Amino acid sequence: MEKIKEFELSKEYLESLKESIEAGDAVSIRESIDGANEADVASLLDELDMEEALFVLRTLDKEFSADVLIELDEEPQFKVVQEMDSVELAGLLDNMESDDAVDILNQLVVKDREEVISNIQEKEKSGYIQELLRYEEGSAGALMAKEFIKANLNWTVVQTIEEIRRQAENVEKIYSIYVVDNKESLIGRVALKKIILSASNTKIKDIYEDDIISVPTYMDEEEVAEIMRRYDLEALPVVNAKNKLVGRITVDDVLDVIREQAEEDMQAMTGISDDVEESDSVFRLSKARLPWLMIGCLGGLMGAKIIGVFEEGLEKYLQLASFIPLITATGGNVGIQSSSLVVQSLAAKSVFAESIGKRFAKVLLVAILNGIVLGLIVFGTVIFVYKEKVEFGVVVGLALFSVVLLASFMGTVTPIVLDKFGINPAMASGPFITTANDLLGLAVYFLVAMMLLNL
Repeated sequence: MEKIKEFELSKEYLESLKESIEAGDAVSIRESIDGANEADVASLLDELDMEEALFVLRTLDKEFSADVLIELDEEPQFKVVQEMDSVELAGLLDNMESDDAVDILNQLVVKDREEVISNIQEKEKSGYIQELLRYEEGSAGALMAKEFIKANLNWTVVQTIEEIRRQAENVEKIYSIYVVDNKESLIGRVALKKIILSASNTKIKDIYEDDIISVPTYMDEEEVAEIMRRYDLEALPVVNAKNKLVGRITVDDVLDVIREQAEEDMQAMTGISDDVEESDSVFRLSKARLPWLMIGCLGGLMGAKIIGVFEEGLEKYLQLASFIPLITATGGNVGIQSSSLVVQSLAAKSVFAESIGKRFAKVLLVAILNGIVLGLIVFGTVIFVYKEKVEFGVVVGLALFSVVLLASFMGTVTPIVLDKFGINPAMASGPFITTANDLLGLAVYFLVAMMLLNL
């Protein structure tokens, strides 16, 4: 296994590097970075201004520079790409796999993109890139790479090894040798171990395995990620409508999809309605946040109206107002917990592994148990700590129990309903659930008080 050089980005090293950049000392820069991992170098470039970062990239070997460019975060990568001319960028794309090259090109306008492609030296790679650009973003076709190793089922082991040597020049990592028939249709895979251990004249059709999982080019990338997770795959072949092998998706591509989806869900759960970065403009950030903030604001106004309806009761039992934060906070927390579990199940495609009846029965039992425990704790606290009357403790405890049941139900149902309508269920875990449960919690709290305290 290749040993990765430990790369420490210290203040002293950064100052020394900047001095070398200022002096134009390319040799010192290459020596100081030699052996470092491309991800570490990408982190280093984040600490430099654009002119310095470009100087370092241009100093390094093109193949290594291409790997560093791939590892850069979205924003700095975009800025670097915009600063390069078409010839320079094409030189780096020549040293990338086709899927990574397409990710870079997608940051350019069509005219600039075509100009870069025209300057790519490897015509085979240029063809691969143009093919991948035709697939819809977010599909397996757009996610796959065209570089893979395949063998015809009628080849001998010797022929296959020769072909592996030829094809491997363009393939960075070899996970599987895919087996195709004379029509280029995918029929299976063969392990390198079997090829090495078999006799030279052995035919591939005698040693290949036909239990192979593949995905069509049109499949959504999130479904692809789920298949690779479920079956613990490092690479996944992609086929067209005629089952012809057209590409492969590797685990590093899927990790990017999972990370992006996690970021989207996190933003949705916190009430951000668009895919934004901290570095985006003030207008874009405000536009992404305002819709859910407005819903929260509207919910607060409605909550004030509910409290106003019970104004006379509050004047009679002023203590009721003291426990409003308890009711609303508990309802919001319970709702978020319930919806988060459902969202997680939906993401894993397992929410309907149990019947709806069994699922709601389990939710009800959990809610009853939690509600009883919390209700008794609050009842005891109101009676023994706050020295209130028993009936007042019953009101707060019973209201809290009811709110826990209602919030659990809302937190479970809302994501499922949103998912049915094609809306991101993660959005249910944010301000929507919190606001809805605040209003329902207040209504339940005062209704219980009306019934038990004769308000």
